[in-house]
Amino acid sequence: MSSALVDKSLKPDDQILSGVLGASFKHWTAIRASVTEQHGATKEEWKYYGAKSGWILKLLLKKRNLFFLIPDKKHFTLGFVFGDRAVHAIEQSDLPAPMIREVKDARRYAEGRGLRIDVRNRTTVGHVLKLVEIKVQF
Repeated sequence: MSSALVDKSLKPDDQILSGVLGASFKHWTAIRASVTEQHGATKEEWKYYGAKSGWILKLLLKKRNLFFLIPDKKHFTLGFVFGDRAVHAIEQSDLPAPMIREVKDARRYAEGRGLRIDVRNRTTVGHVLKLVEIKVQF
């Protein structure tokens, strides 16, 4: 998946991100605010991954990677990586069955199993916040 922000010379900020995400920017700000409120200050690192992938934002809690934000036109995707204990917690959660199945069936790498979620509405924001809670616990 590639970012909608592919101009290497134009490092994204909230104004640029808001312009790309449109109405979905409010979902991004809600996630940021909730994560900060629940878990403390986070650090955001924009990184340019090349012409094909573009700019992607990594959100960290202390030095721990929480997720990646991949901006797209009018929405965004969050990419998570979960270790075995977190995957087990997700399997026991009340998250939607397709989401649980996707994590459970994801290929296992040394870092864990990946999950990408398109964020387009408030319901998905709730799922993201539950996943962040699991990620922080495990």
